[in-house]
Amino acid sequence: MITLTDQIGHELTFTSVPKRIISLVPSQTELLAHLGLQQQIVGLTKFCVHPKGLKEEKVIVGGTKSVHFDRIASLEPDLILCNKEENTKEMVERLQKIAPVHISDVRSLEDNDSLIKQYGLLFDRKEEAEACIQQIQNEATRLTEIVQGKPKIKIGYFIWKDPYMVAGSDTFIDVMLAHLGLENVFQNCPGRYPVVELEQLKEVDVLLLSSEPYPFTKQHQKEIKKSTRVLTKLVDGEYFSWYGSRLIGAFSYFAQLRKELELQKF
Repeated sequence: MITLTDQIGHELTFTSVPKRIISLVPSQTELLAHLGLQQQIVGLTKFCVHPKGLKEEKVIVGGTKSVHFDRIASLEPDLILCNKEENTKEMVERLQKIAPVHISDVRSLEDNDSLIKQYGLLFDRKEEAEACIQQIQNEATRLTEIVQGKPKIKIGYFIWKDPYMVAGSDTFIDVMLAHLGLENVFQNCPGRYPVVELEQLKEVDVLLLSSEPYPFTKQHQKEIKKSTRVLTKLVDGEYFSWYGSRLIGAFSYFAQLRKELELQKF
């Protein structure tokens, strides 16, 4: 018997380890594969691009906001994995009529550790989960040592265009920025992803343009430079917004990025 409470308070009980899994969250799909559960994944989203090639081997059931419920039902899943921010409440309510649904809500490194532990328990991968958590903690500690004592760099983190939207407080992105020793100038704006104008960038030292969910490019970089003199840099959005096992490689990326930002600013 397996009993646990997911990250939004829903209690789940299983008489045996779930063997047929549908993941509707790209970072959680990657985590499942890292824990050695690729064979148990029967369905995923079109955005589940990691690990490379997995999407071509599985049934694509839709995106993160819209899915084919009949296709999901036909796969006869034992468990469907969702996320509070990625998937809609209406979607989850319909999915719960098909199979049990585990919902994650990751807004900190502690939440990430908790999710990995839950997957370890759910899927009988406790040792693999603990090893993953330890790797992430080790990498996070190394980054903390690198940025310790260094000056704060004021940044804005753009996630969308038309309108321009930035990562605000109470977001996983904001937590990652803090670990980098970066000061998010939009942290106190209302809302988690506030809309901003380029005129509001006066206090920003460096503007980070994310590769997702909006795919900012060098052309966008040039367009922004025409309206403001603030320094801009394209960054890999997966390292800032994906959680799970993606964080094993994220902190070394952050360390290199920190060096580049210091050279760019100072």
